[in-house]
Amino acid sequence: MLPWRRSSRPPSAAAAAGQELNAFARRLELAKLNPEQFVQVLETLHMLGTAGAGIELSSMSTQVLVDIVGNSSREQLKAIADHPELRAVFLDEIFRRMSEHFLPDRARYVNVVVSWRFPSGEADYDRFQTVIEDGLCVSSTDLSRTPDTTITLSVDDFIRMTTGNATVATMFVTGRVKVKGEYAPAVRLSSYFDIPKPSEGL
Repeated sequence: MLPWRRSSRPPSAAAAAGQELNAFARRLELAKLNPEQFVQVLETLHMLGTAGAGIELSSMSTQVLVDIVGNSSREQLKAIADHPELRAVFLDEIFRRMSEHFLPDRARYVNVVVSWRFPSGEADYDRFQTVIEDGLCVSSTDLSRTPDTTITLSVDDFIRMTTGNATVATMFVTGRVKVKGEYAPAVRLSSYFDIPKPSEGL
């Protein structure tokens, strides 16, 4: 997988760059971009980060990420899912942020292993595993633990769900999310995280 580059600059410089990126992202008029143009913008930002140009997508605030997803069309999000590199980037970043937004008090007595499967090609999957135990949440591509539940869904639906831009219950009911194993952990999972709500009026 291709992790989002972590900043090696002083905290003040990284914070300033993050503010600039957030301001740029908020000015994007997503409705005027077709899926190809949308992907080109993200490709450029990711390229600047990997080239050490001082702009790292990982410095974008979660609130801004949530708002971008909320203002993106299904076709734009599907374009991310169909782009091998950006697909990997978004999956890695979302799973990284899950640990940052984890609410240990809400999962004080929870010990659960969740495996994730994202269809990739006709018979293949991108796979991750999230382990919640002892007040900690850790996600990775390490699949060594026996899962209590396995969740299968598309990458674009996962992006919408984990940014609060899709109703989890509706996705389960409509069959967009498939569950193997224990059903309760899958349904309750989102309640263990503090996910910013999409901003109004954007």
